[in-house]
Amino acid sequence: MTALINLVYLISVSLFIVGLHRLSSPKTASSGNLIAALGMGLGVLIALFAPIESGNNNYLVITGALVFGCGIGLVVAGKVLMTKMPEMVSLFNGLGGACALLISIAELLNFHNSGNIELASYLTTLLALLIGSIAFSGSLVAYGKLSGNIKDSWKLPSANMINMILLLTLIATSVYQLQVLDTMDLVYFIMIISLVYGITFVLNVGGADMPVIISILNALTGVSAALAGIIYDNMIMLMGGILVGSSGTILTILMCQAMNRSLLNVLAGGFGGGASSAVQVGDQTVKEVNIMDASIMLRYSTNVVFVPGYGMAVAQAQKICKELEDLLEEVEVNVRYAIHPVAGRMPGHMNVLLAEADVDYSKLLDLEDANKFLNDTDVTIVVGANDVVNPSALDDPGSPIYGMPILEILKGKHVIVLKRGMSSGYSGIENPLFFHEKTSMLFGDAKKSLNSLLDELKTIV
Repeated sequence: MTALINLVYLISVSLFIVGLHRLSSPKTASSGNLIAALGMGLGVLIALFAPIESGNNNYLVITGALVFGCGIGLVVAGKVLMTKMPEMVSLFNGLGGACALLISIAELLNFHNSGNIELASYLTTLLALLIGSIAFSGSLVAYGKLSGNIKDSWKLPSANMINMILLLTLIATSVYQLQVLDTMDLVYFIMIISLVYGITFVLNVGGADMPVIISILNALTGVSAALAGIIYDNMIMLMGGILVGSSGTILTILMCQAMNRSLLNVLAGGFGGGASSAVQVGDQTVKEVNIMDASIMLRYSTNVVFVPGYGMAVAQAQKICKELEDLLEEVEVNVRYAIHPVAGRMPGHMNVLLAEADVDYSKLLDLEDANKFLNDTDVTIVVGANDVVNPSALDDPGSPIYGMPILEILKGKHVIVLKRGMSSGYSGIENPLFFHEKTSMLFGDAKKSLNSLLDELKTIV
């Protein structure tokens, strides 16, 4: 039986790896998700046979938990909107951390009740408790910030100092607990401080940095799952946690590189949701464009680029973009989509939205390729993006985003920005792009504006 269990675990881990690899491309992401889910299903099912060896037969409780959990997952996944996907990802991270937290508490109670304490096992369990608690509470705060229930203005004074004190307290208390191995009282204290640290850790991070924070929390959840796998000598938990932790870490590094900022700078906060602009707007005026003129510009272009942002997700305008693309390509206009790595509220957010609209993956250009294509672009349409096209990153040393790689859309001939008004983006930084001589503003709901463009184009195509 042990050999069979290990064989199925090996198959499950292999399915995880194959699924993760296929998730790297929108073309294969759907099947990759199913393959990884199959691996998880096999892992869960085969784990049910393990308690037989120890004489535990709590299958009624286990089955009830499985049915209850699956029911919640099906209902939530079926109702969630694409605009709410970042929030759901944050909740997933939080639930993984909560799982590690509860497992650790149960095992630490067993250690103290039995009196049989092995230092290595105890240390692993305590680390799982600490990291799982941080991932849990931090993910809940991230969920609150993404959903708007926690305002970006809610910031702690001297947050870096508070975080440092909490972190040093956690380290000192954990070391002391390992020395004395006394009662559970100190363990509960460590859990509470870890939960508080998770809150303060995320609370002061600006809205524009949320893709990085989600990646970090994802990595922490993976590490806590791996530690839980060590606790139970469970290969599927260990390998799954390692895969999630390592991929989350790599993604965090890539997100920081995409913003040209260090991880410490991101965690220090101060960028997003309330940053003051270094740009003086003064009496500058914007140039508006009407639907007819915009449609004529598109019709007689050779190359058109859409730049999607979170505003596109809010307006649910991705399918209209696809219809515009189809209509323009009927008259031999080349259409591409420029995707910035940190556009949206989580890594890959824009890719997911465009994939939902059946946009061909070959038309999605990453930052480097997009900037090359923009040299020959006639019209660039910005749909709900702001900070990733802000030219202050290139030419304003006083801007908080100076040095951040952006989509250099001013390389093209004309820019049309779709916005409801002149408000700044999620980071709160003023965007001089709106006042540039190449830029025309098309005010209104992005979906309605694109629909009007589509209707007008049909009359002149």
